[in-house]
Amino acid sequence: MIRTQVQLKEDQVEWLRHKARERRVSISELIREGIELLKARERKVPEERKRKALELVGRFSSGVGDVSLRHDEYLAEAYRK
Repeated sequence: MIRTQVQLKEDQVEWLRHKARERRVSISELIREGIELLKARERKVPEERKRKALELVGRFSSGVGDVSLRHDEYLAEAYRK
């Protein structure tokens, strides 16, 4: 492990001390757990975005029946506008 120093607000330190006592772990352990949670959330974001994008499939209609065949043409036309 690498020793490091951080500056925290007083209320953050109080909260960490309380939680550390409550859980019978060190403040350092709580901070390491917090970092792991942030890392896990960061890895989850792409999956969450993918899920949200897939939820949109089929919700909208262009009114055009050949979009799958001519999508490049339609896109180019949209950018010209």
